[in-house]
Amino acid sequence: MDSLINEAAGLIKQSKYTTAFTGAGISVESGIPPFRGATGLWSRYNPIVLDIDYFHSHSLESWRVIKEIFYDFFGEAKPNEAHKVLAKMEQAGLLKNIITQNIDNLHQEAGSREVYEFHGNSRELVCTECGKRFTMGDVNFAKLPVTCDSCGGLVKPDFIFFGEGIPPAAYEKSLAAAENAEVFLVIGTTGEIMPASQIPIMAKNKGAKIIEINVEPSNYTHHITDLFLKGKAGEMMERLYEKII
Repeated sequence: MDSLINEAAGLIKQSKYTTAFTGAGISVESGIPPFRGATGLWSRYNPIVLDIDYFHSHSLESWRVIKEIFYDFFGEAKPNEAHKVLAKMEQAGLLKNIITQNIDNLHQEAGSREVYEFHGNSRELVCTECGKRFTMGDVNFAKLPVTCDSCGGLVKPDFIFFGEGIPPAAYEKSLAAAENAEVFLVIGTTGEIMPASQIPIMAKNKGAKIIEINVEPSNYTHHITDLFLKGKAGEMMERLYEKII
């Protein structure tokens, strides 16, 4: 593993454009469970609550689960070492940007600035009628479903529900990062969720070196990954950063 980490560090030090692509695995160490898998959230909750049509037709039922998952539970999570190392890499000029599939805001809380949220962010909410925007601190979660204090319309977390499209700005910036990257760090994602899963493949096709950090092999490992660092995101990122600086 030491030789792989040394090789990965060398690639990053030589790179003029490095991008990180993160998934649920990076936030597991912050206490946030993944959605899929034996212990994932969808083993306990019905994913229909995040279907956009169901949300509009059964807003109270959806909001009860949304509050429990994203505001009672996720709200306690703090950035872990992997988030913090990525922020330090950006500040040191070693990382251009982060493309994240996560909606937990932990990259920003760790200090990262150039973050492209492919699936939106749970910390912000929007009125589905008038478009007024809120942060979670503005919202009274004791009264469900959450409604707009201006027009009375249904308020929705500003992340992507099933049946919604990817935010155009995040999508375009992610494509540009994949096209320009010389090194592409894939951290904590299995590569199962479309269309996000195609971004590392695009980077590889444009000539990027793929460095993958995962606890188990993913859909990328035997297909596009150049260096596979098997382990937890926090530990691997700390060891990698020590070799870079």
